[in-house]
Amino acid sequence: MNGTEDTSGTPLAGCAALVTGASSGIGAATARGLARLGAAVALVARRAERLEELAAGIRGQGGSCLTLTADLGDPRQGQRAVEEAAARFGRLDILVNSAGYSVSGPVEEADPEDWRRMLDLNVAAVLHLSRAALPHLLRAAADGGRRVADLVNISSVAGRVARRDNAVYSATKHAVGAFSEALRQEVTGRGVRVALVEPGLTSTEMTAGQTGVAVAHGMPPESWLRAEDIARAVVFTVTQPAHAAVNEITVRPTAQER
Repeated sequence: MNGTEDTSGTPLAGCAALVTGASSGIGAATARGLARLGAAVALVARRAERLEELAAGIRGQGGSCLTLTADLGDPRQGQRAVEEAAARFGRLDILVNSAGYSVSGPVEEADPEDWRRMLDLNVAAVLHLSRAALPHLLRAAADGGRRVADLVNISSVAGRVARRDNAVYSATKHAVGAFSEALRQEVTGRGVRVALVEPGLTSTEMTAGQTGVAVAHGMPPESWLRAEDIARAVVFTVTQPAHAAVNEITVRPTAQER
């Protein structure tokens, strides 16, 4: 490729991607979307059986993928996943940090263990995975046919607007936004694009417990986003020509006010 638009239907052919949180929801939908466009995809999550189901579907469509079971709350497991993916595919062009964890409730009633888990997965894992992947992404940007590489962090509108009973989750997503922008400034001159995708209320396993709150605010489940809506935003971001960087996308349900 020379940075012009690819019209072959496989604009990511020859590229390798790693997607965390790939066992369900946004991560799984993103992995499928990247594979459809020709990328070899490393699928990372804790649930091996779910990863194998996703991998079977991707391979059944002619795609290439690798399953890597890891608890990203442990930085060593994240590092290992990056290195195994890069070794298997010989490169790494795209990292999508989609794994996350959310527990809502008043601060005074919270279990600090839930806070720790949110900090570990929503913040620390993003930092460690990004750092581990950067040498590979920089190499791909310098040597690859696309002349660019991509790091995409899945955040939330909670990283833009703090709400009661959501203090720690919102704090983690604000942190991801700040990290993403600072990292963007560090590496964009070397061809690595850093993007922040901020979904509004999306129907996933993680948001299943929020149904009552959403309905109370006039948002029945059928009005929520689907995981595929967010995956399309990720795919849009990483398939831009090399000279164009989409740094931030906020995607809300039409019915969601803020």
